[in-house]
Amino acid sequence: MTKSIPNMFTLGNLALGMIAMMLALNDKFSMAAIMIIIAMLLDGLDGRVARALNAQSEFGKELDSLSDMVSFGAAPAILMYMVTLQGMPYSIAWTATAIFPMCGAFRLARFNVRTGGTTGYFIGLPIPAAGGVLATLTLFHKEISGTYMIIIMLLLSYLMISRVRYPNFKKIGLPRKVVIGAPIVIVIAVAIAVIYPEQISKVIFIPLATYAVYGVKKSIDRALRRRHKDTTEEDPLHMDN
Repeated sequence: MTKSIPNMFTLGNLALGMIAMMLALNDKFSMAAIMIIIAMLLDGLDGRVARALNAQSEFGKELDSLSDMVSFGAAPAILMYMVTLQGMPYSIAWTATAIFPMCGAFRLARFNVRTGGTTGYFIGLPIPAAGGVLATLTLFHKEISGTYMIIIMLLLSYLMISRVRYPNFKKIGLPRKVVIGAPIVIVIAVAIAVIYPEQISKVIFIPLATYAVYGVKKSIDRALRRRHKDTTEEDPLHMDN
């Protein structure tokens, strides 16, 4: 029985992704965004619960990827399309909407075939983070023009398939006793989110966007350090100093 508990979290993630798309199609954008955020919570718990219960499996890994593709690839793209893009030319709107989940699928496939085990960082922006940024970004559609929305959407798509490194928090596990209280935490989080969907989503946008920008900044810093090192090694006068 305990072996199936992590998969229940994963299927909950998938169900919320489907609900988010249905809400978006019915113009309930704030609730759609919050469903994606709650799906992120479940996605963050399923792996930790699996490790705490010693219930990790290849089946769970594949199920998690398929669920992520729906909740953080398709659902945010559909939400963005319904909020902003459908008023634009089809060639632009449809292309941008399709590219995001395509890059997400590429990111998940690359992650699943990686070798060497879990490291201290991810290669490319994880799809839950990208989907979370895109979903919460839609709530700022009155402040941000459609052109900038598309640019940000394409940038997030690129970051998923890029070689930019992002911190990996998956090593932070949960004690077995904490797993018992996880459903209570989820219920409380859902209750608060449903009462204040737009406010909560906008607040959550800040750390998600910060995470996305952090990887880019660190990547630029590393490139500048390498360039400075190469310049120093090639300049004998500088070396003498």
